[in-house]
Amino acid sequence: MATKKAATKKTAGKKASSKRASVSIKKEGKDPKGGLTQAGRDAYNKKTGSNLKPGVKGAADTPEKKRRKGSFLTRHFTSPRGPVVKNGKATRQALQAAAWGEPVPKTEADEKKLAAKGRKLLEEYHGEKGDS
Repeated sequence: MATKKAATKKTAGKKASSKRASVSIKKEGKDPKGGLTQAGRDAYNKKTGSNLKPGVKGAADTPEKKRRKGSFLTRHFTSPRGPVVKNGKATRQALQAAAWGEPVPKTEADEKKLAAKGRKLLEEYHGEKGDS
């Protein structure tokens, strides 16, 4: 009986710790230049019920564009999840920047510059919105 309780606690702990379900996107859904294709975004949205939109490629000249691009750059390049170059090629992590109209980072310093740009865009957005 003691083993049953231990097994139940382990399973309950795993379920509580994972907040998001993992969604794998097929190769057709991934853009080789970085990011997802429209088919990839549609598949993700269908599986998760979210509303992914394409990246802001041009200048972030509206409050919504500043908020979206600033949030993306800050989230993805402040604490990167892996290397930017592997076997001499840019990783998908680094190529995400290209999907948002930014230069592909080659070093950690480049990633820090992108994160700083994201924070600046968010500050501009909050200044326009009137937040403190």
